[in-house]
Amino acid sequence: MQLKKSITDMENHNNFKVSRRNFLQKSGQLIVGFNLLNFLKLDNIKKNSSVKPDKKNIIDSWIMLDSEGLLTVLTGKMELGQGIKTALMQIAAEELDMGMDKVKIVIADTSRTQDERYTAGSASIEGSGKAIRNAAAEARKYLLTLAEKKFETTAENLFVENGKVISKINQQTVSYQELIHGKRFEIEVTGKAPVKSPKDYRLIGKPVPRKDLAFMAAAQSYYVQDLRFPDMVHARVLRPPTYSAKLLSFPKSEVLALPGVLKVVVNGSFVAAITTEEYQSIKALNRMKQLAKWESPLISPLQRDLYQDILSNTSSSETVEETGNVEQGVAADSKIHEAVYKRPYQIHGSIGPSCAIGLWEKNQLIVWSHSQGVYPLRKTLSDLLKIPEENIRTIGVPGAGCYGHNGADDVAADAALLAMQMEGKHVRVQWMREDEHTWEPFGSAMVFKLKGSLDGTGRINSWYTELWSDTHSSRPGGKAGHFIAARDLEKPFDFQTGGFSGGSHRNSVPLYNVKNRKVVLHNFKGPLRTSALRSLGAYANIFALESFVDELAEKAGKDPVQFRLEHLTDERAKEVITTLVNKAGWRKNKKKNFGEGMAFAQYKNAASYFAVKAEVIIDPVKKTFKVTKLTGSIDAGQTINSDGIINQTSGGMIQAASWTLLEQVLYNEKGVQSKTWENYPILRFEEVPDTEVILIDRPEKPPLGAGEAAQGPTAAAIANAIFHATGSRIREIPLTPDKINWDKV
Repeated sequence: MQLKKSITDMENHNNFKVSRRNFLQKSGQLIVGFNLLNFLKLDNIKKNSSVKPDKKNIIDSWIMLDSEGLLTVLTGKMELGQGIKTALMQIAAEELDMGMDKVKIVIADTSRTQDERYTAGSASIEGSGKAIRNAAAEARKYLLTLAEKKFETTAENLFVENGKVISKINQQTVSYQELIHGKRFEIEVTGKAPVKSPKDYRLIGKPVPRKDLAFMAAAQSYYVQDLRFPDMVHARVLRPPTYSAKLLSFPKSEVLALPGVLKVVVNGSFVAAITTEEYQSIKALNRMKQLAKWESPLISPLQRDLYQDILSNTSSSETVEETGNVEQGVAADSKIHEAVYKRPYQIHGSIGPSCAIGLWEKNQLIVWSHSQGVYPLRKTLSDLLKIPEENIRTIGVPGAGCYGHNGADDVAADAALLAMQMEGKHVRVQWMREDEHTWEPFGSAMVFKLKGSLDGTGRINSWYTELWSDTHSSRPGGKAGHFIAARDLEKPFDFQTGGFSGGSHRNSVPLYNVKNRKVVLHNFKGPLRTSALRSLGAYANIFALESFVDELAEKAGKDPVQFRLEHLTDERAKEVITTLVNKAGWRKNKKKNFGEGMAFAQYKNAASYFAVKAEVIIDPVKKTFKVTKLTGSIDAGQTINSDGIINQTSGGMIQAASWTLLEQVLYNEKGVQSKTWENYPILRFEEVPDTEVILIDRPEKPPLGAGEAAQGPTAAAIANAIFHATGSRIREIPLTPDKINWDKV
């Protein structure tokens, strides 16, 4: 079955000018509103136009219980393949003592769910999960109060089983829906309702299966790329040859004459063809490429000069942290070590190129998108189109690959612009592989200079990091210039960067106990477009930091594991490392042509603890190596869904291995050249290492973000394993065999 029925069944798309509160009052019996603001302190929550005036400074979210006893959870978070839908349903079902078969969820829809800004792999359970837990606990408390009155007893004499309240005295039962008997109750969550004790959990911590995986495995319609509507039309956008290129001439009539072409849109340098069938749009695009004439400025600096240019053209600098006196510390020590590490531009590499559908009808715009933030997308579309936000509805539909700010928002802008040209028609815009690889925002290239010194006992006395990075945050946040199409219009919108965010220096501060420490961030503006790639700056920061720790351990003549433990005071940090080496083993016997490396980090120095061991084998004759196994140990606090954390961690290790071993954007003065999988290779199935994840569950602790914990440590562990096997230290990603000094092997 195609997705069109499930989407349109959600709500009549021609009548959505209704507040979330009114929608829920009309469609559910029990409504529980709660404030997410306290749980989303990092999300910079802004006013939501659809919230009533008395609620304008908070974010409301709801759970609904209908007359049939079904529970609906509504969340503004987006399903990105991380299994957030299942985990959030587990939390609600646990607190209300309901079966998973009686729970469903609605995600990321500006007419139905609250504004939770962006979905990130490290924040959804911490924010939305905690809020849903509190709301469900408040609902349970209220329902038990109703049952007390009905049975003329106290809560101590009642228990709940699968949505039914049962009297311990006479075994009388009453269902949740019978207790509310068709009436609507609006309850404000106080935050004081008791949540379940971990010892009473039935669902939390268990590997509850994800229903969506069955759709993926069976190749059934699931993604926005699969979405179809009756009489839908198709479009392709002709992108310029490079950034800032201007259209000089374009024979519009020749493209209009092609079979199936309904309209050709030319607005400044924004060019697109809308056709009846999809393949017709592809043929139209190919013809447009042949016909268009451009003025294309050259890209500078060239790739060979990139790292030197980064070091030479700092736009601003800031001290991230300074403790003690690094200069005096270094001067007092006899063992000093310095190293430089480099990370290239990297692509998100979504398996399915970005896609969106737009519908402009009766002065209302609907956009179906796999954006990570449907509310920021709506706000930015409002600025682009100059129509009120309340006239725009953005609906989140999962996409085939995400990993951060890829092309999802840009293609949504394409669909919106073209839908305005075809009133009453669903306009589907599908990017091509070349579009995705060339025009999405990349992960920034980065350079790191690290300097450290050891005291007489072999402990780190001083640590100095300088890092250079472009922005890791240019997501749409209300300014249309964040869309690439907006910059090409006849009346273009200027691009205003999201600023050099904390994402640049994420995890740059060592968690290790070092007396003298200083970290300095240098911002630069590079030649390519950048934004959030999974874990932002943490990936490269940890690669540099944990490689450097290994190098200091070598200089101190100490085992890398023991060296780390000597510098840690956080007991959870130490346990995640010792758990890893106790279960996975550690350098018990030196094997020929074999290497083991490990690395550790606490993501953002505040979320999940993760340690990983990489195993590599080398072939000195062929001068190659292969990563054969990655074993990770993770402490994400309270586990909601054990399979979810294991899958996220395993996937993170594999993706990080691909980044580390193979991936870099190639470009020249004429633009990005990494347009296909052939010139931007990722790990193939036969190259993927075995993975094992050791899960440390702490049900008594708050859940921590786990989605991005594996990225940086994996990169460093591989580099450290290569050094162990070859004696050759590689400090520039990708870690390719040609960078190894094979004469040492």
